[in-house]
Amino acid sequence: MEELDPSENLTTKAVYDYKLIQRALKNGDQKAYAELLQRYRESVYFTMLRMCNNKDDADDLTIEAFGRAFKRLEQYTPTYAFSTWLFKIASNNAIDFLRNKKKNTALSLDTKMENDEGQEFSKNIISPTLDPEEHIIKKQKVEMLHDVVEKLKPRYKELVKMRYYEELSYEEIAVKLNLPVGTVKAQLFRARDFLYNILKNQESKM
Repeated sequence: MEELDPSENLTTKAVYDYKLIQRALKNGDQKAYAELLQRYRESVYFTMLRMCNNKDDADDLTIEAFGRAFKRLEQYTPTYAFSTWLFKIASNNAIDFLRNKKKNTALSLDTKMENDEGQEFSKNIISPTLDPEEHIIKKQKVEMLHDVVEKLKPRYKELVKMRYYEELSYEEIAVKLNLPVGTVKAQLFRARDFLYNILKNQESKM
């Protein structure tokens, strides 16, 4: 990552963000990651909410935005503010999500279509239930995921289990582990990234 050029016209806020990024990358400082998350989480969330108009989707997109940004943090350069770079990542990801969602939107059971002769017909809707083979595949994937979780470092494994197995909130985890909520969220982002990479490597070997 480039060293900060004093001649760059960065605001005081942008310079502070850059120093946090340096701490995160050079020292693996979890508090730096957590502070970056804390500084922009709410504004990113409301931007996502305006784009998709769905709270659950906005929450997922916010998590993905920070996950992608933290994964590519070495690519950030101080020629512009971190916030500008972060919101570009978040917006592009949201646009892709909305495009795919629109493409995959299922037609209503009552939707009528016309053939070339102008005759109406109903489109067959795929059953949402899994067939026996799909059930087996899903079970195998769940078992593989549990095996992968066990390979994580102890602190990440504990966080993942508390969040996704016990379904504890970020605040409940923070209380149990005596950590700031921001630190819990930042470490969960990193844990998810590790899980993704391990699963990706395993699938490539299958």
